[in-house]
This record gives sequence, C-alpha cells and structure tokens, in this order.
Amino acid sequence: MSPSQARTFTLFSEHNPLRNVVGIVVLTTLFYFIGAELRLVEELSLFWPLNGVMAGVFARYAYLNRLHYYAISYIAMLVYDAITTNWGAVSLVINLSNMVFIITVALLVTRDNRLKKETPDPVNALRLFNYCLLAALLCALVGALGSVGINRQTFWPLFADWFSEQFSTGVLIVPCLLTINYPRFERSLRIEHLMPVVALMVSVAASVVIGGAGALAFPLPALIWCAVRYSLPATCLLTFVTGALEITLVANSIIDIAATTALTTPMMFSARLGIATMAICPVMVSVSVAAINSLIRQVSLRADFDFLTHVYSRSGLYEALKREEGLRKNRHLTVMLLDIDYFKSINDNYGHECGDNMLAAFAQKVQETVGADGLVARMGGEEFAVVVNSVSTQQGYALAERIRTSVEQYPFNWRGKTLFLTVSIGLGSGQYGTSTLIDVFNRLMTEADDYLYRSKKAGRNRTSAQITEVPTKARASSPTEQL
Repeated sequence: MSPSQARTFTLFSEHNPLRNVVGIVVLTTLFYFIGAELRLVEELSLFWPLNGVMAGVFARYAYLNRLHYYAISYIAMLVYDAITTNWGAVSLVINLSNMVFIITVALLVTRDNRLKKETPDPVNALRLFNYCLLAALLCALVGALGSVGINRQTFWPLFADWFSEQFSTGVLIVPCLLTINYPRFERSLRIEHLMPVVALMVSVAASVVIGGAGALAFPLPALIWCAVRYSLPATCLLTFVTGALEITLVANSIIDIAATTALTTPMMFSARLGIATMAICPVMVSVSVAAINSLIRQVSLRADFDFLTHVYSRSGLYEALKREEGLRKNRHLTVMLLDIDYFKSINDNYGHECGDNMLAAFAQKVQETVGADGLVARMGGEEFAVVVNSVSTQQGYALAERIRTSVEQYPFNWRGKTLFLTVSIGLGSGQYGTSTLIDVFNRLMTEADDYLYRSKKAGRNRTSAQITEVPTKARASSPTEQL
C-alpha cells in the first residue's frame, strides 16, 4: 500500500529541516501524552497510538527516513518521560522498543514504495499486516525485557501484553496514516451514502448489548460494506476508529467478552489480536476494490485513446462527444477529416517504425495547434478527425488552414534525417440546433469525407469545404527529405 499522492497537510517539507524537527517533536509529544493518559496499569497503556502514527509518518514522507530525525523522535520521548516520570534508565529501554517498531515498519514500507506501484495491491496490503506483526514482535521483545518487574509482572505476560497492543494499534493506525488525505464531500449527500456508517454504529451498539467473544466480529460486515462503498482512506479511518473503540470498550468491560469471569491479561491479549485480524479484512477488500477500479479506468483509458498517438480513438471520440452534450454554448460545429498525403511511401522507404513515429509526431502537432478547444482523434491508419466548437464555417476553415500549414512547415526528424509531411483536409460545418451532438457529428463527418476526397483529387495538401471553391496553394505532392 503506497502513500496517497493527493494533497495533504504540509506539516513537513523536504526542503525545510526546521519544520520537520518541530513537526516530529510535536507529534511525538502529543501522541505520547495520549498514550500515557490511557494507561491500563502504572506503566503500560491500554492503547498506544504513538508508534503507529510515527511509523506511518516516517513511511509516508521518505525524506524523513534519516538517522537524525529518528533520534529527534527518540529524544522527545525521553524528555517527556524525564518531565512526567521517575523511571530513570528504564525509560531508555522502553522508548527504544518504541523506536524499534517505528523504524522497522517505516523502512519496510519505504522499501515497498521504491517499487512505485500506482495501483493498490491487495498483496501489498497483506505485507503491511506482516510488517506490523514483525515490528510488534521485535518491539515486545525489547520492551518486555526492559519492563520486567513493573507491577510485579514477569517476562511472558509483559511480552504478550506489549505484543498484542503494538500489533493491534499498528494494524489499525498505519494504513490510515499511509492513505489519509483531505476529505472531499459530495455536494448532494443522500441518506443511502450514510447507510454503511449507520450499520457500523448499530453493529458496535449490538456488541455492547449482546456481549460475548463473538461480539468483537459484529462490525465486520458493516466494515466490508464501507470498504465497497467508500474510498480506501475513508475505509482505513473507519476501521481504525472502530478497532480503537472496541479495544477501549473491552478494556472497560463495556463489551463483556467473558460474562462469568473478570477480564484478565490473556483475554485482553486475545481481544486485541482478534480485533487486529478483523481490521485487515475491510482494508484488503477496499484495496481490492481500488485495484479493480484502477484496472477498469486503465482499460477504459486504453479503449478511449489511441495507444500510438495518445489522441482519442474512434470510440473514445464518441464517448467524449457524449460528455460534451449540453456543455457547448455555441451551436455551430466544425468537423475536419485529415489524411496524411502519401503516407504509404514513408512506411515503404523508411520502415514502419519510422511511420509510427511520424504518426505520433503528427498527432502531437495537430493537438498542439487545436489546443484545448477541440477534440483530436485517430480514426484509423493515417486518417484523423478534429472536432471544434466554432463560431462560423469561416473560423473552422481558418483553423484547418493553420493545421495544414503548421504540418507542412514542421520538420520531422528520424535518425538524422529531416522529413516533411503534407496533409489533405476536408471540412463539414454547420449548426446543430435541437439534434444531438452525435447525430450532427455523423452528418458533418459524411460532409467532411466528401470534401477530403475533393482535396485529394485536386492535388492534395489543401483544405476543401463548402465555402471554398478557391483552391489553397499546393506545396510538394509528396514528402521531401533533407539529408
């Protein structure tokens, strides 16, 4: 799972070390304070968000992965302990265990991010689960060794408590930190959009009312519904809030997972692990949905755009026209049909690789001339179409002439040789009144095709339209070469 590329809160800056130092100190101190306020026993916390938050921060901002930034976070922990506790040397080991978790997760996620995967990957999400598991084991080993004797506990109970807490908070928090971005709200929020959240709230309430070990799994269907309905960042946030809430409710016996016996450390251990395991399910589903949507967009993009020239394909042009329906204020349309003159000679004399490069360069030149006000599409072979919203036929004709002359004068380079192309253009232009844009386009395409034939018959390298019986000055009738 890679960090979101969307615009985020600029607490850190790659080019401002002082801001980074302040940000690390503030976050470390803030979440250390929150964890300290949730202490279950004297030195051990019910819910310790610091490590998950800082691991997510260091993983999200790769430029923070420097020894001095890690050292600053560690020193901030020690300073907080020095001010608020009298632990002495024990603080060195306990906070070292925190850094073990933070560094392990951050380095492993950063390594994955070097692969630069743009598509969310369910396997990558599962690796994040494993990274939190490994980091929690190492953190628990160091922390338990440094905490033996606290509250008269021995190594294994401390290890179990430390591991379960670090693992559960890591799985809940790290995905949230890696994906969080500025929220985007729909203007027309309907009640059905909120139904997954309502179902989630009802399931948590049911966990409180019904109780028992199975109550911890009650929110899972609602979380999966959220994963299908909402974005990955929103799903991670809802999963985090639900998991943290369940841990708090279990610890305070509000969710009673063992009605006949008092809550013990092994029960808390089991509850945390169960919640952590449950938490990965909606994240996996959400990542899978995001991956599927990304693939659908890619397939759609390939269908709508010509792979070689990067302009619209024939089918993509029709889809674009459907989207344009109703957006055009001017009711006058110009359709141009362009055909590269003697293009077969390019392939015959220089090879198809040269021909492909010439097609791509030609399409780019046409798109550059048309700009953002028109649609350019490859209709097949060396034939292209341009659709523009013009004020008049004369304006459309003037644009066609600019395209023709810009292509005629543009030097196309191929392996040290300079080649020139010419293009024949036919125009169809007119009002489209109450007809649909697609219907008008089809009619004008037929007209443009007829005038394209006239341009070719008249000697090529010219523009023909209904308003012209005056031929444009022809240049060379075939591509020329400069060595």
